[in-house]
Amino acid sequence: MKTRNILVLGGKGKTGRRVAQRLIKLGHNVRIGSRSENPAFDWDNPETWPGSLAGMDMVYITFQPDLAVPGALKAIKGFSAEALKAGLKKLVLLSGKGEKEAELCENVVMNAGTDWTIVRASWFNQNFSESFFLDPILAGHVALPMNKALVPYVDADDIADVAVEALLDDKHVGETYELTGPRQLTFEQASHEISKATARDIQFESITMDKYMSMLRAYQLPDDHLWLINYLFTEVLTESNSVVSHDVERVLGRKAKDFKDYAIETAATGVWNPVV
Repeated sequence: MKTRNILVLGGKGKTGRRVAQRLIKLGHNVRIGSRSENPAFDWDNPETWPGSLAGMDMVYITFQPDLAVPGALKAIKGFSAEALKAGLKKLVLLSGKGEKEAELCENVVMNAGTDWTIVRASWFNQNFSESFFLDPILAGHVALPMNKALVPYVDADDIADVAVEALLDDKHVGETYELTGPRQLTFEQASHEISKATARDIQFESITMDKYMSMLRAYQLPDDHLWLINYLFTEVLTESNSVVSHDVERVLGRKAKDFKDYAIETAATGVWNPVV
């Protein structure tokens, strides 16, 4: 096996951390793209990009907080050009399923002049354990809008496994994969799965979008996070975006992880146990 030098942007985040762990275990040289690393990488400071790209063969690209936010397209254009200039051979981009703005960023990567693969993911299971749904689960009361929306949640472990395959195997060059879990769930159904896995009484309340946004403002979330959450709920939770795909199985030769299995595995870690 040829050892590759691979830059993992967001290498401490939900998918980046998992991608980096897998690549290191396989014996590859991994550089974490993060403000706290040396060399540092900062999406808001293009002067940090060349140092992070120097000596790398390929890169796994994640953009925080999301490719849909204003400014993402400009950053992806600049970074892709810098990656080509630095001699990188392959770009693997984590994108969002059903996000028109993210697809503009995908087109930039597709036309960057390097090999590429797009990994287009549905909402993560880990939103309930490593992101903005964790606090309501811990509180035992989940209040969310759009409860009729069906979400084919995908597991971050499956995303990482697909990304690693895309980085290491050239048969994935030029492919766009849509990653989902094996079934659709409403927010209430997902909360119920966690309630069963934890043996805790987790109540669900369906609320309006206006009430939800007011609640988030009361928690003093930054404006860009408020914009993104509103965008995700109003633009991404659509019927056309609830379709279950089988690209995880197509790439990995196994079925995608079911939300029930995620809930059981995660409950065992204690992350959903309220602090007494």
